[in-house]
Amino acid sequence: MSENTSVKNKSPFGMIAILFIGAFVAILNETLLNVALPSIMKEFEVNATAVQWLSTGYMLINGILIPASAFFIQRFTDKKLFITAMSLFTIGTFLASVAPAFSVLLAARMIQASGSAIMMPLLMNVMLTAFPVEKRGAAMGTFGLVMITAPAIGPTLSGWLIEHYSWRMLFDIVLPIAVLTLIISIFKLKNVTPQRDIKLDFISLLLSSVGFGGLLYGFSSAGDKGWDSPLVYGTIIIGAIALLTFILRQLRMDEPMLEFRIYKYPMFALSSAISIVISIAMFSAMILMPIYVQTLRGISPMDSGLLMLPGAIVMGIMSPITGKLFDKYGARTLAVIGLAITVATSYFFSKIAMDTAYSTLVILYTFRMFGMSMVMMPVMTNGLNQLPAKNNPHGTAMNNTLQQVSGAIGTALLITVMNNRTQAKAEELAADAMAKMGASGAQPSAQDAAQMKQEIMNQAMLHGINFTFFISTLIAVIALILALFIKRPKPQHENEGMTGEKVVVKTATE
Repeated sequence: MSENTSVKNKSPFGMIAILFIGAFVAILNETLLNVALPSIMKEFEVNATAVQWLSTGYMLINGILIPASAFFIQRFTDKKLFITAMSLFTIGTFLASVAPAFSVLLAARMIQASGSAIMMPLLMNVMLTAFPVEKRGAAMGTFGLVMITAPAIGPTLSGWLIEHYSWRMLFDIVLPIAVLTLIISIFKLKNVTPQRDIKLDFISLLLSSVGFGGLLYGFSSAGDKGWDSPLVYGTIIIGAIALLTFILRQLRMDEPMLEFRIYKYPMFALSSAISIVISIAMFSAMILMPIYVQTLRGISPMDSGLLMLPGAIVMGIMSPITGKLFDKYGARTLAVIGLAITVATSYFFSKIAMDTAYSTLVILYTFRMFGMSMVMMPVMTNGLNQLPAKNNPHGTAMNNTLQQVSGAIGTALLITVMNNRTQAKAEELAADAMAKMGASGAQPSAQDAAQMKQEIMNQAMLHGINFTFFISTLIAVIALILALFIKRPKPQHENEGMTGEKVVVKTATE
């Protein structure tokens, strides 16, 4: 087996800046379209189920390709991989901007996703290779600007654009940035990560696609179609069987597509568990807040996005600061403080009422994001620091895949909890109202009955949202308990592989 890499004498900040911009627009684009879905439904005359595929399909392609990113990163040079990914993303963005039909727009989103799925794992892997362990915190903290800020800014930016322009403007503003990044990368990008002459196992790729794709589709569809839908539980069962087969196959292979044996490193295993729990808890605010402020309070999409903007700004500011604190104090201190704040703010969200002040919501959400900013990247980086350099691509691919899957599972579970609690409370309130009317003998007018029904539904939905935030609080408590067991890992030898072999290093230029 041949091995090939470039020697990293100094940190390639210029290269990382290029990767940052590419990853930022790719992740921004993932959440940018959500607010525009009603406008797209109207223009192309499609229903809510069809238009939702613009988001679900994007996530599915990510879920299918991210597990394979470990192979791509090891097999191909950074430059070739990024240019290919950025080219796909740019082509998809252009097609989406000029799409004459919904089918073309959907295909364009899939092409976009096939490019963006590679960018995040590639960026993380380059940073792990370019920086020594003692400086990774600051570097990965800066990386948090991309991972956290982009999806947080997306709804606010898209809300403003949709209010003033066509939904096509969402792609028009991304396109020139993507083209410019692509052009610069062709001339300026270098290679810093190792290349290995490995072969792609197509059976593993198929099993991975069916496994992760099935789970993502099943859990993503549960909130809309219900858990009793054959399409939902059928795809989840098929996905689970395929995933189990995929894992067993990887454990028997000398050169697996995705290395599951990295879970023998306790701090990486713990960081994965905490990240999954945090992702589920984090989605509660992202899902429940828009429902509360828009459906119950009648606040506009623009103001709804602005409510979340200070939290996004705080996370952006805190990411590099948190990274430096991580290098100095380690992950446990930051994670415990951050999760304590997350638990407290989640609990306060479980007590919001119909007349809770807008400013109170902004402050609570901002503090919640402040807490989250102290957890995500430190915990993830702490786990990756225990892996040998050879397994960095597998660690980054595993983390990104788990975030996709846990996000889908968390969304489905929280929506189910909210809907079930809302329905139960609505039936209870309706029964009480009927009992009171029966006791008084009064018969309300049609208008009064409709108003009473609406009030009951609003109260029931508020109760469902409060209860779901309480469940989110308990989930965050689990993450807090797990965080108490975090230790600063002893890094494996820079060039040590899974079985202890040494990696041959030689200069490679392109």
